[in-house]
Amino acid sequence: MPPTTQSPPRVAVLGGGITGLAAALRLEEAGADWTLFEAAPRLGGVIQTVERDGYRIERSADNFLTREPWATDLCRRVGIESELLPTDPARRRALVVNRGRIRRVPEGFVLMAPQKAWPILTSPILSLAGKARLMVEPFIATRRDVADESIAAFSRRRLGREAFERLVQPLVAGIYTADPERLSMAATMPQFVEQEQRHGSLAKAALRRETPSERGESGARYGLFMAPRNGMQQLIDAVTARLPSERVRTGYAIERVERAGDAWRLFGAADEALGEFDEFLITLPAPAAAKLLRPVDETLGAALAEIEYAGCSVVGMGVAEEQITRPIDGFGFVVPTVEGRRVIAASFTSYKFPGRAPKGKAIVRVFIGGALQPHLADFDDAELVTIACEELADLVGLRGEPEFTTVARWPQRMPQYHVGHLDRVAAIEQAAQRVGVELAGAAYRGVGIPQCVRSGEQAAERVIARITASKTSHHD
Repeated sequence: MPPTTQSPPRVAVLGGGITGLAAALRLEEAGADWTLFEAAPRLGGVIQTVERDGYRIERSADNFLTREPWATDLCRRVGIESELLPTDPARRRALVVNRGRIRRVPEGFVLMAPQKAWPILTSPILSLAGKARLMVEPFIATRRDVADESIAAFSRRRLGREAFERLVQPLVAGIYTADPERLSMAATMPQFVEQEQRHGSLAKAALRRETPSERGESGARYGLFMAPRNGMQQLIDAVTARLPSERVRTGYAIERVERAGDAWRLFGAADEALGEFDEFLITLPAPAAAKLLRPVDETLGAALAEIEYAGCSVVGMGVAEEQITRPIDGFGFVVPTVEGRRVIAASFTSYKFPGRAPKGKAIVRVFIGGALQPHLADFDDAELVTIACEELADLVGLRGEPEFTTVARWPQRMPQYHVGHLDRVAAIEQAAQRVGVELAGAAYRGVGIPQCVRSGEQAAERVIARITASKTSHHD
């Protein structure tokens, strides 16, 4: 007898941010039968570029890191690799506020790895005692305890209290908007843990791997950052264009899910039945995933709920360049908590990439709130704009009123990789496998755009592998 004809397995993807879009594209490329549900009226999640009066303003991320290939590969597959722009080489340096003044992070100091002695010794950022303590880092004993450690504890132990407070803390806050006293080294910066174990010193490790292209940079590898010519929205639009519109359902919030044998049933508002699916891929933030899955599996839901989140508000403004009376020579600056200011960082997007502002104009984005000042992010728009303008007036000499301002609010959108995060994620992944659901996104193994792309694609590939195996078994 011929094999029984079966309808292809149906796949539900929850969430239309970059993770969900990457997963959907991989499913589409494999010829799977999938449907994506997004609660918002638009796709892209936090990634959004707004055009206004000749300005191109990002509401969240304004670039991505190319050290890992996943986002670049996605751009290639959707036809925009040739549209990627590097950052301006003339401004590739990190700046930090130090006792009320903006100063360069010492050349070669990358996050927490001091590569060169002379720039540190001549920098006014650290006191003589702070410099002396940092310079003895190669002689600090290697930690033998393999238990996870906070970034704060690791930094103070290897670099000293002052280097942590004045350099490491603000640079880390600029990435994670987090409390370094709770942030996990193993989950966020495992390379430095490995360097200590292998070389006994971060400085020794850095000197052994430094390349000519890295010399002269500080804080972050700005030479590895890129963005599409027309802004980050160009990536979202390019991926969306590759997806059949009939498979994408925006404005559909999934309120409830239930198991029906080996299948999943999804329900929307007013308990509207939205279909039955053989595979279920969730790219929502961990708290939203926890709420959906707790009735299905208490253990998985509780573990997801343990992942905490922080948020921030971003004030964007367009100004004439002459309004900035003390221009900076970098892409922006970060602010140590010990400075007692009301901002985490400021980014001059138009200094990074061409075409972001009209000639003679500049875009400035100011980040407020984060894990250490969460109450500030909740101020109303007018108060946030006032804070941004007052801080910029003090730090870069901003004069007069901006041509326009925008406020983007991202409450509880940044997952916090607290100490023990990797163990927590391992338990979540084990429980998810038992339940039969795929989880992907920033909550688990990387908050950057490349990591989110990879997470979504890997989840989709696991689904595809199961579908392929199922087809093979039915043909047999």
